[in-house]
Amino acid sequence: MKAFVHRGQITKVVFGSGTRSRIPEEADALGCHRVLVLCTPGQADQAAETSDLLGAAAVGTFAEAAAHTPVEVTEKAVAHARTVGADAVLAMGGGSTIGLGKAIALRTGLPQLALPTTYAGSEMTPILGETEGNRKTTRRLPEVLLKTVVYDVDLTLTLPAALSVVSGINAMAHAVESLYAQDRDPVAFLMAGESLDALVRSLPVIERRPDDAEARSDALYGAWLAGTCLGTVGMALHHKVCHVLGGMFGLPHAETHTVVLPHVVAYNGPAAPEAMARIAQALPGDDVATGLFDFAARLGAPTALRDLGMPESGIAQAAELIVQDSYWNPRPVDRTTAHALLSRAWAGETP
Repeated sequence: MKAFVHRGQITKVVFGSGTRSRIPEEADALGCHRVLVLCTPGQADQAAETSDLLGAAAVGTFAEAAAHTPVEVTEKAVAHARTVGADAVLAMGGGSTIGLGKAIALRTGLPQLALPTTYAGSEMTPILGETEGNRKTTRRLPEVLLKTVVYDVDLTLTLPAALSVVSGINAMAHAVESLYAQDRDPVAFLMAGESLDALVRSLPVIERRPDDAEARSDALYGAWLAGTCLGTVGMALHHKVCHVLGGMFGLPHAETHTVVLPHVVAYNGPAAPEAMARIAQALPGDDVATGLFDFAARLGAPTALRDLGMPESGIAQAAELIVQDSYWNPRPVDRTTAHALLSRAWAGETP
């Protein structure tokens, strides 16, 4: 008998092509008539188009979302939302923008909608990671769950191939950790496996043909599944490592997940045979960790933390932070093993 606890999702999901046109309808369904659109500086034009789509229901755009959700940016955004009298926020973009929306919701109670444009998956989780100084803190808070997520495959067609690959592998990392999470359940396990199948199938096609709508749909579907299952179970060593590195060194989020994943899988493999067997179904080969490493390399993704800007001198301090307030993991982690894992990932060695 399998004993488990399953957390159901409360977020409404609209998935398809051209679904962005439903944003006014979805905002109205929530009783929201003064929506503030959030984005990064690079997506200001797209956000302005969405604001135009909302018409009189829009109160403008805040275009200063940043990676790792810096507290100072959130405070500025909260002040702006109050100034314009927003009664909801709409995050358009990837994890940086969606993280900002969650941080605003936590401080104001405003309902959130999202139009994801990457495969980050944050929109489906109650997880909020915020950075203050050089320290990133991650919390699971039901009050930051989004009300509505509108997935429009068309919005991902212009996502550059290189960014699509690392964003997709980031989603794969969510699925992988869901397979061996402490509070995994049968539903999350099934969703995580299906997510891996979809992403392994679609990312090589996108790398060759970024405008392939079918592959884009497959990848976005896989990302939704990955985010959803991560939202129902806990995180482990992989996410702890990436949160530490992101907060300490400001490393790019998706690329860091891409580099770290094979090394954590190599470490956790002996303690998670069922998870490793399911990964091998999606990515056959002699060794799961090496398969993930080679998969990323074939798609032109980074394989070394040093190439992302991490200094070698930071390995020891990062290893120390990884074992402080550590997340549950199927295999115990100490400072020595964390240092060894980081050293290989920093150098770009095979896992």
